[in-house]
Amino acid sequence: MGILESAVKDFSGKIAVVTGGGSGIGRALALQLVAEGCSIAMCDVSEEDMAETCRLAEAVSTQGAKVISYRADVSSESDMNGFRDHVLAETGADHIHLLFNNAGIAGGGSFVAGDSGQWERTFGVCWYGVYYGCRAFMPLLVRANEGHVINVSSVNGFWASLGPETPHTAYSAAKFAVKGFTEALMTDLAINAPHVKASVVMPGHIGTKIALNTVREQGMGIFPEDVTKEEIIQRGKDFEENGLRPEEAAKSILDGVKEDRWRILVGPDAIALDQVVRANPEGAYGSDLMETIFGTMPD
Repeated sequence: MGILESAVKDFSGKIAVVTGGGSGIGRALALQLVAEGCSIAMCDVSEEDMAETCRLAEAVSTQGAKVISYRADVSSESDMNGFRDHVLAETGADHIHLLFNNAGIAGGGSFVAGDSGQWERTFGVCWYGVYYGCRAFMPLLVRANEGHVINVSSVNGFWASLGPETPHTAYSAAKFAVKGFTEALMTDLAINAPHVKASVVMPGHIGTKIALNTVREQGMGIFPEDVTKEEIIQRGKDFEENGLRPEEAAKSILDGVKEDRWRILVGPDAIALDQVVRANPEGAYGSDLMETIFGTMPD
């Protein structure tokens, strides 16, 4: 195939890989992509969630777009290589055009007082999921005539906090790694595969099931002992209901890809926080920061 130094501006007829496609932003990306005629291959640890995404995707698929699913733990290199081989077999192609490294969980808040297993599980999914995804699928992107890798970081990829009273180390460390890796990858691609682009996505509060999915993956131990199961479920529901809708987040991401933006902030809180941290990095972890952020957020 010829080499083109251009962004993927039209998703019709393309092949996209989406990790964490069973719910949240991943599901929303899958549905919007197939609605534009893009075949999608998703992975997730929950076959039940993926089955629902497949059902919804097949209902809106256009132009013969395929819907492929595969159970994989993104923190496992062998799982991700198996996912790649499944995509090749199911599509009959030797390439893909879009790679969305989206899967993530929370947990492992405290490095000092917390559990090392929870810490490493969170870091494994949020960082190694991106790394193994890129290792498995980068050759397939390079084989296409145009390609784009989209790595989902977070506002916690430039601000390592949930506020001064809450440790947030594993997730923040992983998301900083995703951001730094993607920024460095842009130069690497420009030199070695200029037809492939890279973007880092930094969402704010998106109304997903990440809190409840984290409990499913990590267990109740991520919360203090005095917190009841009912309270945890309610917190998860509140988190889902009060954030930006995943559909809006997915649209922002896909618009950013079409516009060839390498840095995609998602949500008014992400935009506001980015401005505050850039304006006063020395004060980014002070107790007054949240008041400043909410004072600058648009209505």
